[in-house]
Amino acid sequence: MAWTKNGNLASDIYDNPRMLLIGGQWVACSTGQTIPVLDPSTGRQVATLQRGGAEDVDMAVAAARKAFETGPWRQCNGVMREQMMRRLADIMEAHCDELALLEAIDGGKPIAVARQVDVLGNIARLRYAAGWAPRLIGDSFEPAINAPMHCFSTREAIGVAGLIVPWNFPLGMAISKMADALAAGCTMVLKPSELTSLATLRMGELIGQAGFPDGVVNIVTGFGAEAGQALADHRDVDKLSFTGSTAVGKRLLQAATGNLKRLTLELGGKSPAIVFADADSDVSVRGVLRNFTYNSGQICAAGSRVFVHRSIYDSFTDRLAKAADGIRVGPATATGTEMGPLISRSQQDRVNGYIAGGVADGAQIVTGGGHAAQDGGYFIRPTILANSRANMAIRKEEIFGPVATISPFDDDDLVAIAAEANDTEYGLSAFIYTRNLSKAHQMARLIRAGTVRVNGAGLDYTMPFGGYKQSGWGRENGQEGVLSFTELKTVMMAL
Repeated sequence: MAWTKNGNLASDIYDNPRMLLIGGQWVACSTGQTIPVLDPSTGRQVATLQRGGAEDVDMAVAAARKAFETGPWRQCNGVMREQMMRRLADIMEAHCDELALLEAIDGGKPIAVARQVDVLGNIARLRYAAGWAPRLIGDSFEPAINAPMHCFSTREAIGVAGLIVPWNFPLGMAISKMADALAAGCTMVLKPSELTSLATLRMGELIGQAGFPDGVVNIVTGFGAEAGQALADHRDVDKLSFTGSTAVGKRLLQAATGNLKRLTLELGGKSPAIVFADADSDVSVRGVLRNFTYNSGQICAAGSRVFVHRSIYDSFTDRLAKAADGIRVGPATATGTEMGPLISRSQQDRVNGYIAGGVADGAQIVTGGGHAAQDGGYFIRPTILANSRANMAIRKEEIFGPVATISPFDDDDLVAIAAEANDTEYGLSAFIYTRNLSKAHQMARLIRAGTVRVNGAGLDYTMPFGGYKQSGWGRENGQEGVLSFTELKTVMMAL
Protein backbone atom coordinates (compact mmCIF):
# COMPACT_ATOMS: atom_id res chain seq x y z
CA MET A 1 0.00 0.00 0.00
CA ALA A 2 1.50 3.36 -1.02
CA TRP A 3 1.11 5.94 1.70
CA THR A 4 3.28 8.72 0.27
CA LYS A 5 4.08 10.01 -3.16
CA ASN A 6 6.74 12.64 -3.87
CA GLY A 7 6.66 13.78 -0.25
CA ASN A 8 2.87 14.12 -0.13
CA LEU A 9 0.21 11.78 1.15
CA ALA A 10 -1.05 9.47 -1.57
CA SER A 11 -4.70 9.69 -2.51
CA ASP A 12 -5.59 6.32 -0.98
CA ILE A 13 -5.13 7.62 2.57
CA TYR A 14 -7.97 10.03 1.90
CA ASP A 15 -10.20 7.63 0.00
CA ASN A 16 -9.86 4.29 1.78
CA PRO A 17 -10.76 3.63 5.42
CA ARG A 18 -8.00 2.03 7.44
CA MET A 19 -8.67 -1.56 8.54
CA LEU A 20 -8.19 -3.51 11.78
CA LEU A 21 -5.26 -5.92 12.13
CA ILE A 22 -6.57 -9.17 13.64
CA GLY A 23 -4.78 -12.50 13.40
CA GLY A 24 -2.51 -11.26 10.62
CA GLN A 25 -5.41 -10.10 8.44
CA TRP A 26 -6.68 -6.60 7.68
CA VAL A 27 -10.43 -6.61 8.27
CA ALA A 28 -13.34 -4.21 8.59
CA CYS A 29 -14.93 -3.73 12.00
CA SER A 30 -18.09 -5.57 12.98
CA THR A 31 -20.01 -2.33 13.57
CA GLY A 32 -19.69 -1.20 9.96
CA GLN A 33 -18.97 2.32 11.23
CA THR A 34 -15.98 4.58 10.72
CA ILE A 35 -14.34 7.51 12.51
CA PRO A 36 -13.14 10.61 10.64
CA VAL A 37 -9.50 11.60 11.10
CA LEU A 38 -8.84 15.35 11.17
CA ASP A 39 -5.55 17.15 10.56
CA PRO A 40 -5.26 19.49 13.57
CA SER A 41 -3.15 21.93 11.54
CA THR A 42 -6.04 22.57 9.16
CA GLY A 43 -9.17 21.11 10.74
CA ARG A 44 -9.79 19.12 7.55
CA GLN A 45 -10.54 15.40 7.31
CA VAL A 46 -7.67 13.34 5.92
CA ALA A 47 -8.73 9.73 6.51
CA THR A 48 -11.21 7.39 8.17
CA LEU A 49 -10.68 4.67 10.75
CA GLN A 50 -12.67 1.60 11.66
CA ARG A 51 -14.86 2.07 14.72
CA GLY A 52 -13.99 -1.18 16.44
CA GLY A 53 -16.09 -2.46 19.32
CA ALA A 54 -16.41 -5.32 21.77
CA GLU A 55 -16.89 -7.98 19.07
CA ASP A 56 -13.70 -6.89 17.31
CA VAL A 57 -11.80 -6.89 20.59
CA ASP A 58 -13.05 -10.43 21.26
CA MET A 59 -11.67 -11.59 17.92
CA ALA A 60 -8.36 -9.80 18.47
CA VAL A 61 -7.91 -11.24 21.96
CA ALA A 62 -8.75 -14.70 20.66
CA ALA A 63 -6.10 -14.31 17.94
CA ALA A 64 -3.55 -13.15 20.51
CA ARG A 65 -4.42 -16.03 22.82
CA LYS A 66 -4.06 -18.57 20.02
CA ALA A 67 -0.68 -17.10 19.02
CA PHE A 68 0.51 -17.22 22.62
CA GLU A 69 -0.70 -20.72 23.46
CA THR A 70 -0.30 -22.76 20.29
CA GLY A 71 1.26 -20.66 17.54
CA PRO A 72 4.88 -20.53 16.38
CA TRP A 73 5.51 -17.53 18.66
CA ARG A 74 5.53 -19.89 21.62
CA GLN A 75 8.52 -21.70 20.09
CA CYS A 76 10.48 -18.47 19.61
CA ASN A 77 13.17 -18.12 22.23
CA GLY A 78 14.66 -14.80 23.31
CA VAL A 79 17.30 -14.78 20.58
CA MET A 80 14.66 -15.30 17.89
CA ARG A 81 12.45 -12.56 19.35
CA GLU A 82 15.41 -10.22 19.41
CA GLN A 83 16.16 -10.91 15.76
CA MET A 84 12.58 -10.21 14.69
CA MET A 85 12.44 -7.00 16.72
CA ARG A 86 15.67 -5.76 15.20
CA ARG A 87 14.40 -6.62 11.74
CA LEU A 88 11.28 -4.55 12.42
CA ALA A 89 13.46 -1.65 13.60
CA ASP A 90 15.44 -1.78 10.36
CA ILE A 91 12.27 -1.80 8.26
CA MET A 92 10.78 1.10 10.21
CA GLU A 93 13.98 3.08 9.85
CA ALA A 94 13.74 2.67 6.08
CA HIS A 95 10.24 4.19 6.30
CA CYS A 96 11.05 6.90 8.86
CA ASP A 97 10.12 9.86 6.61
CA GLU A 98 6.76 8.33 5.82
CA LEU A 99 6.03 7.58 9.47
CA ALA A 100 7.06 11.10 10.52
CA LEU A 101 4.74 12.61 7.93
CA LEU A 102 1.85 10.53 9.20
CA GLU A 103 2.58 11.57 12.78
CA ALA A 104 2.73 15.25 11.80
CA ILE A 105 -0.53 15.21 9.84
CA ASP A 106 -2.34 13.01 12.34
CA GLY A 107 -1.24 14.63 15.61
CA GLY A 108 0.06 18.10 14.75
CA LYS A 109 3.62 17.52 15.91
CA PRO A 110 6.28 19.47 13.94
CA ILE A 111 7.57 17.05 11.36
CA ALA A 112 11.25 17.51 12.24
CA VAL A 113 10.50 16.62 15.86
CA ALA A 114 8.29 13.72 14.81
CA ARG A 115 11.08 12.29 12.67
CA GLN A 116 13.90 12.69 15.17
CA VAL A 117 12.12 11.92 18.44
CA ASP A 118 8.93 9.99 17.79
CA VAL A 119 10.17 7.83 14.93
CA LEU A 120 13.96 7.48 15.08
CA GLY A 121 14.07 7.87 18.86
CA ASN A 122 11.57 5.08 19.38
CA ILE A 123 13.17 2.84 16.78
CA ALA A 124 16.23 3.05 19.03
CA ARG A 125 13.89 2.23 21.92
CA LEU A 126 12.73 -0.87 20.03
CA ARG A 127 16.32 -2.02 19.51
CA TYR A 128 17.08 -1.46 23.19
CA ALA A 129 14.13 -3.58 24.30
CA ALA A 130 15.12 -6.26 21.79
CA GLY A 131 18.38 -6.67 23.69
CA TRP A 132 16.46 -7.74 26.79
CA ALA A 133 14.64 -10.60 25.06
CA PRO A 134 17.39 -13.24 25.56
CA ARG A 135 18.47 -11.80 28.93
CA LEU A 136 15.37 -12.32 31.10
CA ILE A 137 16.98 -14.66 33.59
CA GLY A 138 16.00 -15.77 37.08
CA ASP A 139 18.07 -16.68 40.14
CA SER A 140 19.17 -19.75 42.01
CA PHE A 141 18.60 -20.06 45.76
CA GLU A 142 20.08 -21.93 48.69
CA PRO A 143 17.07 -23.23 50.69
CA ALA A 144 16.85 -22.79 54.44
CA ILE A 145 15.60 -26.36 54.80
CA ASN A 146 18.46 -28.77 55.41
CA ALA A 147 17.45 -31.14 52.63
CA PRO A 148 18.81 -31.82 49.16
CA MET A 149 16.91 -29.46 46.85
CA HIS A 150 17.61 -27.46 43.72
CA CYS A 151 15.72 -24.14 43.82
CA PHE A 152 15.56 -21.50 41.09
CA SER A 153 13.31 -18.84 39.58
CA THR A 154 12.44 -18.08 35.96
CA ARG A 155 10.85 -15.18 34.12
CA GLU A 156 7.93 -16.08 31.87
CA ALA A 157 5.74 -13.98 29.58
CA ILE A 158 2.60 -12.88 31.35
CA GLY A 159 0.38 -13.82 28.40
CA VAL A 160 -1.96 -11.62 26.35
CA ALA A 161 -1.38 -7.91 26.91
CA GLY A 162 -3.82 -5.10 26.21
CA LEU A 163 -1.97 -1.90 25.25
CA ILE A 164 -3.97 1.33 25.30
CA VAL A 165 -2.08 4.26 23.80
CA PRO A 166 -2.79 8.02 24.11
CA TRP A 167 -3.01 10.58 21.33
CA ASN A 168 -0.13 12.81 22.40
CA PHE A 169 2.68 10.35 21.55
CA PRO A 170 0.84 7.81 19.39
CA LEU A 171 3.60 5.99 17.55
CA GLY A 172 6.17 6.45 20.31
CA MET A 173 3.95 4.99 23.03
CA ALA A 174 2.78 2.19 20.75
CA ILE A 175 6.40 1.20 20.05
CA SER A 176 7.39 1.56 23.70
CA LYS A 177 4.66 -0.68 25.08
CA MET A 178 4.85 -3.15 22.21
CA ALA A 179 8.64 -3.43 22.47
CA ASP A 180 8.61 -4.39 26.14
CA ALA A 181 5.76 -6.86 25.61
CA LEU A 182 7.51 -8.50 22.63
CA ALA A 183 10.80 -8.74 24.48
CA ALA A 184 9.03 -10.55 27.32
CA GLY A 185 7.36 -12.95 24.88
CA CYS A 186 3.79 -11.68 25.18
CA THR A 187 1.20 -11.38 22.44
CA MET A 188 -0.97 -8.28 22.38
CA VAL A 189 -3.94 -6.23 21.30
CA LEU A 190 -2.97 -2.62 20.68
CA LYS A 191 -5.68 0.07 20.90
CA PRO A 192 -4.40 3.43 19.61
CA SER A 193 -6.30 6.65 20.17
CA GLU A 194 -9.11 7.33 17.75
CA LEU A 195 -7.50 10.74 17.20
CA THR A 196 -4.08 9.44 16.14
CA SER A 197 -3.97 5.94 14.68
CA LEU A 198 -2.47 6.35 11.20
CA ALA A 199 1.23 5.79 11.90
CA THR A 200 0.46 2.90 14.24
CA LEU A 201 -1.59 1.18 11.54
CA ARG A 202 1.24 1.67 9.08
CA MET A 203 3.55 0.09 11.64
CA GLY A 204 1.16 -2.87 11.66
CA GLU A 205 1.90 -3.44 7.99
CA LEU A 206 5.62 -3.27 8.64
CA ILE A 207 5.25 -5.81 11.48
CA GLY A 208 3.96 -8.26 8.90
CA GLN A 209 7.01 -7.62 6.72
CA ALA A 210 9.32 -8.27 9.67
CA GLY A 211 8.12 -11.86 9.93
CA PHE A 212 6.19 -11.86 13.21
CA PRO A 213 3.72 -14.75 13.33
CA ASP A 214 0.03 -13.94 12.79
CA GLY A 215 -1.78 -12.85 15.92
CA VAL A 216 1.27 -11.73 17.90
CA VAL A 217 0.39 -8.06 17.34
CA ASN A 218 -3.24 -7.11 16.75
CA ILE A 219 -4.47 -3.53 16.30
CA VAL A 220 -8.06 -2.45 16.96
CA THR A 221 -8.98 1.20 16.40
CA GLY A 222 -12.01 2.77 18.01
CA PHE A 223 -13.22 4.93 20.86
CA GLY A 224 -11.92 4.41 24.37
CA ALA A 225 -15.38 3.94 25.86
CA GLU A 226 -16.06 1.15 23.36
CA ALA A 227 -12.95 -0.71 22.17
CA GLY A 228 -10.75 0.44 25.06
CA GLN A 229 -13.27 -0.50 27.72
CA ALA A 230 -13.90 -3.87 26.09
CA LEU A 231 -10.17 -4.57 26.18
CA ALA A 232 -9.95 -3.54 29.83
CA ASP A 233 -12.94 -5.70 30.78
CA HIS A 234 -11.83 -8.77 28.83
CA ARG A 235 -11.23 -11.77 31.05
CA ASP A 236 -8.73 -13.33 28.63
CA VAL A 237 -6.37 -10.33 28.82
CA ASP A 238 -3.63 -11.00 31.37
CA LYS A 239 -1.99 -7.57 31.50
CA LEU A 240 -3.17 -4.05 30.73
CA SER A 241 -0.77 -1.18 30.05
CA PHE A 242 -2.48 2.20 29.81
CA THR A 243 -1.24 5.73 29.34
CA GLY A 244 -3.80 8.51 29.71
CA SER A 245 -5.82 10.50 32.20
CA THR A 246 -6.09 9.69 35.90
CA ALA A 247 -9.89 9.60 35.64
CA VAL A 248 -9.78 6.85 33.01
CA GLY A 249 -7.04 5.04 34.93
CA LYS A 250 -9.35 4.77 37.95
CA ARG A 251 -12.06 3.20 35.77
CA LEU A 252 -9.55 0.69 34.45
CA LEU A 253 -8.70 -0.31 38.02
CA GLN A 254 -12.31 -1.34 38.49
CA ALA A 255 -12.36 -3.19 35.17
CA ALA A 256 -9.27 -5.19 36.15
CA THR A 257 -10.96 -6.77 39.15
CA GLY A 258 -12.79 -9.27 36.93
CA ASN A 259 -9.74 -11.49 36.50
CA LEU A 260 -7.21 -9.47 38.53
CA LYS A 261 -5.24 -8.65 35.38
CA ARG A 262 -1.90 -6.97 36.00
CA LEU A 263 -1.85 -3.21 35.47
CA THR A 264 0.66 -0.58 34.48
CA LEU A 265 -0.89 2.89 34.59
CA GLU A 266 0.96 6.02 33.45
CA LEU A 267 -1.47 8.80 34.26
CA GLY A 268 -1.68 12.56 34.68
CA GLY A 269 0.70 15.13 36.12
CA LYS A 270 1.02 18.70 37.31
CA SER A 271 4.75 18.86 37.66
CA PRO A 272 6.75 21.57 39.44
CA ALA A 273 9.80 23.35 38.05
CA ILE A 274 11.94 24.99 40.75
CA VAL A 275 14.49 27.66 39.77
CA PHE A 276 16.96 28.68 42.49
CA ALA A 277 18.81 31.99 42.51
CA ASP A 278 22.11 30.34 41.55
CA ALA A 279 20.67 28.56 38.48
CA ASP A 280 22.29 29.05 35.09
CA SER A 281 20.02 31.61 33.47
CA ASP A 282 20.25 30.27 29.92
CA VAL A 283 19.81 26.64 30.97
CA SER A 284 16.85 27.35 33.24
CA VAL A 285 14.96 29.60 30.80
CA ARG A 286 15.47 27.15 27.97
CA GLY A 287 14.53 24.20 30.15
CA VAL A 288 11.41 25.72 31.71
CA LEU A 289 10.20 26.87 28.29
CA ARG A 290 10.59 23.39 26.87
CA ASN A 291 8.95 21.87 29.95
CA PHE A 292 5.56 23.46 29.20
CA THR A 293 5.62 24.01 25.43
CA TYR A 294 7.02 20.74 24.08
CA ASN A 295 4.34 18.98 22.03
CA SER A 296 2.20 22.11 22.55
CA GLY A 297 2.14 21.34 26.27
CA GLN A 298 0.28 18.09 25.62
CA ILE A 299 2.54 15.98 27.77
CA CYS A 300 1.82 14.38 31.12
CA ALA A 301 5.24 15.32 32.51
CA ALA A 302 4.90 19.03 31.60
CA GLY A 303 6.55 21.34 34.14
CA SER A 304 3.58 23.68 34.27
CA ARG A 305 3.96 24.99 37.86
CA VAL A 306 7.06 27.20 37.86
CA PHE A 307 8.56 28.42 41.16
CA VAL A 308 11.38 30.99 40.97
CA HIS A 309 13.49 32.56 43.72
CA ARG A 310 12.26 36.12 44.27
CA SER A 311 15.73 37.63 43.77
CA ILE A 312 15.65 36.57 40.11
CA TYR A 313 11.88 36.35 39.63
CA ASP A 314 11.38 39.54 37.60
CA SER A 315 14.33 39.02 35.28
CA PHE A 316 13.59 35.34 34.81
CA THR A 317 9.92 35.97 34.05
CA ASP A 318 10.83 38.64 31.52
CA ARG A 319 13.30 36.38 29.73
CA LEU A 320 10.91 33.43 29.78
CA ALA A 321 8.09 35.55 28.34
CA LYS A 322 10.28 36.83 25.51
CA ALA A 323 11.43 33.31 24.72
CA ALA A 324 7.82 32.09 24.69
CA ASP A 325 6.82 34.92 22.36
CA GLY A 326 9.60 33.88 20.01
CA ILE A 327 8.37 30.32 19.50
CA ARG A 328 7.27 29.82 15.89
CA VAL A 329 3.75 28.40 16.02
CA GLY A 330 2.47 26.91 12.78
CA PRO A 331 1.32 23.89 10.78
CA ALA A 332 3.09 20.67 11.61
CA THR A 333 4.48 20.15 8.11
CA ALA A 334 5.65 23.75 7.58
CA THR A 335 9.38 24.42 7.52
CA GLY A 336 10.58 26.09 10.71
CA THR A 337 7.55 25.28 12.87
CA GLU A 338 8.62 24.86 16.49
CA MET A 339 5.19 24.30 18.05
CA GLY A 340 2.21 22.85 16.24
CA PRO A 341 -1.52 22.91 17.01
CA LEU A 342 -3.42 21.28 19.82
CA ILE A 343 -4.97 17.94 18.93
CA SER A 344 -8.58 19.04 18.49
CA ARG A 345 -11.06 21.89 18.65
CA SER A 346 -12.36 20.60 21.98
CA GLN A 347 -8.84 20.60 23.43
CA GLN A 348 -8.29 24.13 22.17
CA ASP A 349 -11.53 25.22 23.83
CA ARG A 350 -10.55 23.42 27.04
CA VAL A 351 -7.19 25.19 27.25
CA ASN A 352 -8.72 28.57 26.50
CA GLY A 353 -11.29 27.88 29.20
CA TYR A 354 -8.57 27.31 31.78
CA ILE A 355 -6.82 30.55 30.79
CA ALA A 356 -10.05 32.54 31.00
CA GLY A 357 -10.88 30.92 34.32
CA GLY A 358 -7.47 31.77 35.72
CA VAL A 359 -7.84 35.42 34.72
CA ALA A 360 -11.33 35.53 36.22
CA ASP A 361 -9.87 34.18 39.49
CA GLY A 362 -7.26 36.96 39.58
CA ALA A 363 -4.28 35.57 37.70
CA GLN A 364 -2.45 37.88 35.31
CA ILE A 365 -1.39 36.95 31.76
CA VAL A 366 2.31 37.66 31.36
CA THR A 367 2.32 36.58 27.73
CA GLY A 368 0.14 34.60 25.35
CA GLY A 369 -3.49 33.83 25.99
CA GLY A 370 -5.78 32.99 23.12
CA HIS A 371 -5.59 31.59 19.61
CA ALA A 372 -2.50 31.87 17.47
CA ALA A 373 -3.12 33.47 14.09
CA GLN A 374 -3.55 30.35 11.97
CA ASP A 375 -6.64 29.72 9.86
CA GLY A 376 -8.47 26.45 10.37
CA GLY A 377 -6.09 24.76 12.80
CA TYR A 378 -6.29 24.37 16.56
CA PHE A 379 -3.47 26.72 17.51
CA ILE A 380 -2.87 28.55 20.76
CA ARG A 381 0.01 30.76 21.87
CA PRO A 382 2.36 29.75 24.71
CA THR A 383 0.85 31.32 27.82
CA ILE A 384 2.36 32.28 31.19
CA LEU A 385 0.17 33.32 34.12
CA ALA A 386 1.40 35.14 37.23
CA ASN A 387 -0.36 35.90 40.54
CA SER A 388 -1.95 32.48 40.77
CA ARG A 389 -2.89 30.85 44.06
CA ALA A 390 -2.54 27.23 45.10
CA ASN A 391 -6.31 26.66 45.07
CA MET A 392 -6.83 27.90 41.51
CA ALA A 393 -7.70 25.37 38.81
CA ILE A 394 -4.77 26.56 36.69
CA ARG A 395 -2.43 25.56 39.53
CA LYS A 396 -4.20 22.35 40.56
CA GLU A 397 -5.51 20.68 37.42
CA GLU A 398 -3.78 19.22 34.40
CA ILE A 399 -4.44 21.61 31.50
CA PHE A 400 -2.64 19.69 28.71
CA GLY A 401 -1.74 22.77 26.74
CA PRO A 402 1.15 25.28 26.53
CA VAL A 403 0.19 27.04 29.76
CA ALA A 404 2.33 27.61 32.86
CA THR A 405 1.88 29.46 36.13
CA ILE A 406 4.89 31.26 37.60
CA SER A 407 5.28 32.13 41.29
CA PRO A 408 8.09 33.52 43.49
CA PHE A 409 9.52 31.96 46.63
CA ASP A 410 11.48 33.98 49.19
CA ASP A 411 14.23 31.88 50.71
CA ASP A 412 16.05 28.58 50.46
CA ASP A 413 14.02 26.68 53.02
CA LEU A 414 14.11 23.46 51.03
CA VAL A 415 11.47 21.72 53.12
CA ALA A 416 9.02 24.58 52.58
CA ILE A 417 9.76 24.74 48.85
CA ALA A 418 9.29 20.99 48.52
CA ALA A 419 6.01 21.18 50.43
CA GLU A 420 4.67 23.67 47.91
CA ALA A 421 5.96 21.64 44.99
CA ASN A 422 4.37 18.49 46.44
CA ASP A 423 1.02 20.22 47.01
CA THR A 424 -0.71 18.27 44.25
CA GLU A 425 -2.51 14.95 43.86
CA TYR A 426 0.00 14.05 41.17
CA GLY A 427 3.61 12.93 41.36
CA LEU A 428 4.91 12.18 37.90
CA SER A 429 7.88 14.50 37.34
CA ALA A 430 9.75 17.47 38.78
CA PHE A 431 12.42 19.82 37.46
CA ILE A 432 15.17 21.50 39.52
CA TYR A 433 17.57 24.22 38.37
CA THR A 434 20.58 24.99 40.56
CA ARG A 435 24.38 24.93 40.37
CA ASN A 436 24.57 23.67 43.97
CA LEU A 437 25.02 19.90 43.89
CA SER A 438 24.09 19.46 47.54
CA LYS A 439 20.89 21.46 47.08
CA ALA A 440 19.97 19.42 44.00
CA HIS A 441 20.38 16.14 45.88
CA GLN A 442 18.44 17.37 48.90
CA MET A 443 15.56 18.62 46.74
CA ALA A 444 15.49 15.39 44.75
CA ARG A 445 15.01 13.51 48.03
CA LEU A 446 12.23 15.82 49.21
CA ILE A 447 10.23 15.85 45.98
CA ARG A 448 7.55 13.13 45.74
CA ALA A 449 7.69 12.30 42.05
CA GLY A 450 8.69 9.32 39.97
CA THR A 451 11.20 11.29 37.90
CA VAL A 452 13.30 14.27 39.00
CA ARG A 453 15.34 16.07 36.35
CA VAL A 454 18.08 18.53 37.25
CA ASN A 455 19.34 21.32 34.98
CA GLY A 456 17.56 20.24 31.82
CA ALA A 457 18.41 16.53 31.88
CA GLY A 458 16.18 14.66 29.45
CA LEU A 459 14.22 11.45 29.72
CA ASP A 460 15.92 8.27 28.58
CA TYR A 461 14.29 4.98 27.62
CA THR A 462 16.91 2.98 29.53
CA MET A 463 15.58 4.37 32.82
CA PRO A 464 12.28 3.55 34.57
CA PHE A 465 9.47 6.08 34.18
CA GLY A 466 6.25 6.37 36.16
CA GLY A 467 4.55 8.27 38.92
CA TYR A 468 3.83 8.61 42.61
CA LYS A 469 0.35 9.19 44.02
CA GLN A 470 -2.37 9.59 41.36
CA SER A 471 0.14 9.71 38.52
CA GLY A 472 0.03 5.96 38.13
CA TRP A 473 1.07 2.45 39.04
CA GLY A 474 4.23 0.65 38.01
CA ARG A 475 7.08 1.71 35.75
CA GLU A 476 7.77 1.66 32.04
CA ASN A 477 11.10 1.74 30.16
CA GLY A 478 14.38 0.10 31.01
CA GLN A 479 14.56 -3.32 32.60
CA GLU A 480 11.55 -2.50 34.79
CA GLY A 481 9.39 -1.98 31.72
CA VAL A 482 10.21 -5.39 30.25
CA LEU A 483 9.85 -7.18 33.60
CA SER A 484 6.36 -5.71 34.02
CA PHE A 485 5.23 -8.04 31.21
CA THR A 486 6.56 -11.14 32.98
CA GLU A 487 5.57 -13.42 35.83
CA LEU A 488 8.17 -14.75 38.27
CA LYS A 489 8.03 -18.50 38.78
CA THR A 490 9.88 -20.35 41.57
CA VAL A 491 10.80 -24.01 41.05
CA MET A 492 11.90 -26.35 43.90
CA MET A 493 13.19 -29.81 43.08
CA ALA A 494 13.92 -32.49 45.64
CA LEU A 495 17.17 -34.30 44.80
